[in-house]
Amino acid sequence: MKIDVNGIPTYYEEYGPGDAPAVLVLPGWMAKASLYRMIPDTISEKYHVILIDMPGFTGDTPEPPEAWDLDGFVDFTIAFIKAMGLDSLILMGHSFGGRIIIKLMNKTDFPFSVDKIVLIDAAGIRHELSDKAKRKQKMFKLAKHFMSDKQIEHYKETHGSADYRAASPLMRECMVKAINEDLTPLLSGVTPETLLIWGTADTATPIEDGELMEKTMPDAGLAKIEGAGHFSFADAPIIFKNILKSYFSVG
Repeated sequence: MKIDVNGIPTYYEEYGPGDAPAVLVLPGWMAKASLYRMIPDTISEKYHVILIDMPGFTGDTPEPPEAWDLDGFVDFTIAFIKAMGLDSLILMGHSFGGRIIIKLMNKTDFPFSVDKIVLIDAAGIRHELSDKAKRKQKMFKLAKHFMSDKQIEHYKETHGSADYRAASPLMRECMVKAINEDLTPLLSGVTPETLLIWGTADTATPIEDGELMEKTMPDAGLAKIEGAGHFSFADAPIIFKNILKSYFSVG
C-alpha cells in the first residue's frame, strides 16, 4: 500500500486488526519493510503492525527531495504517523530506525503518544575512531587538496563502508549527515518503557551501546541474544520471536 506523506508516495505494509494497538516498525539503513515481516508474523494476532519503506531506502519509496539530516527523517516519521491517523502507538526500530526513535523522543511537539519502545541493535552512539582510522582520515584530508572532485569521489567509493558504496549520491549525503550526530546526550530523554534487544556479536552497534542505553534511559531493559550479530532477529529468529512473544504477551 502507499500513502502520500508530504508529497512522497510512501510504501507501507499493514498486519493485524486495525483497531488493535499500533506498532510502527522503522527499518535499518537501506532495508526493505519486508525484511521485518517476522515481527507481524509474531505479534499481529493482538497488534496492528505497520512496516514502512523509508524514503530512498528502496525503490518502493522515492528519495527525499533533498539530502536530509536525521531531523529530516524524524519529521518524515512524524508526518507518516499523522497521515495514518494514529493517536498512540508503540515504536520499534532496528539500527537506523532506532536512531530516528531516539531523536524523535527528544522532541516535544509530536501530536501522538508513544506507549512503549523496542530498539533492536539500535544506532545513535558515535564511537571514537581507532588510531589507524584517524591517521587514514588525516591523510585523506591532506591529500584531497590535490585531488579532483572525481578522484575524491572515487576514493570515497572504494574506501567507504558497504552501505555508503551501495547508496546513491543523495542518500550518501543523508547517511553522512545522520551518522555524524552523536545521540548519547539524548538517551536520557527516551522516557517511555523501552525494551532493548541486542546481539552480543554485533560489530556495527556493539553490545556496549545497548548496555549504555540500558543504564541511561530511565525505564529500559536489555535482552541479549548470545552470538547474534547486527541483524539479531535474522541470526537467531526463534530466540528473537520468543522475546517478542513474552514482551507483547502473545502466543
